[in-house]
Amino acid sequence: LCGQRSMPRSVWELPPGQRRTVLRHLLVSDKYRFLYCYVPKVACSNWKRILKVLDGALESVDVQGKMDHKSDLVFLGDMKPEEISYRLKHYYKFIFVRNPMERLLSAYRNKFGEIKEYQQKYGVEIVRRYRKNGGNSAGDDVTFSEFLRYLLDEDVERMNEHWMPIYNLCQPCAVRYDFIGSYERLHADANHVLEHIQSPSFVRFPERQAWYKPVTAETLHYYLCNTQRRLIKELLPKYILDFSLFAYPLPNITSEFCRQ
Repeated sequence: LCGQRSMPRSVWELPPGQRRTVLRHLLVSDKYRFLYCYVPKVACSNWKRILKVLDGALESVDVQGKMDHKSDLVFLGDMKPEEISYRLKHYYKFIFVRNPMERLLSAYRNKFGEIKEYQQKYGVEIVRRYRKNGGNSAGDDVTFSEFLRYLLDEDVERMNEHWMPIYNLCQPCAVRYDFIGSYERLHADANHVLEHIQSPSFVRFPERQAWYKPVTAETLHYYLCNTQRRLIKELLPKYILDFSLFAYPLPNITSEFCRQ
């Protein structure tokens, strides 16, 4: 797919807005010579923790407490063009991906189910836009269908990073990643990366937080099968590059599957 002529071959061929997005998502370790493109809802907090430990800013991956997603991290976008080009050419580059529908559901449940500022910033607006008489909602009762309708109307390049397609966040055609790990094989793939960058043996990929409720196959089945098919079908083109480049099957929403 990346071989098609219309696809950008380097970050410098991207339009400025798209280039800014990807450079803002590439985290740098000069000590271990790697670049990691972080994708929200794909174990990115744990990877950021590891980067901080490798850099000496955090003593262990198991330090409890809220993750600060900005401090003690180095972003490729803050460097000069020649520094950026050097690292893109010589550093080990990796990314972790996840089934697009599962990632959307995870973002939906986390942001609208648990996080006040998202309920206020996006929820209130979504309900007002897509629900009759939705004017007095606090934004904490957004339905999955309303969220999908909102995504349908959004321009992918302007989306919030938690639901922007991975393709737009990390530009896998413009940046030649050396390794694409998956959420489905998280531990094995993370260990592969840690070995490759020769991280010290005490740095290992953290276990899931006890409070974390992962999206299960049953939950996904429930949401997909209780959402209008038309909505899901119309949304697929926006995420089609994530499905095709990372080889995820399109969601099964046949009545046969949904009766199970």
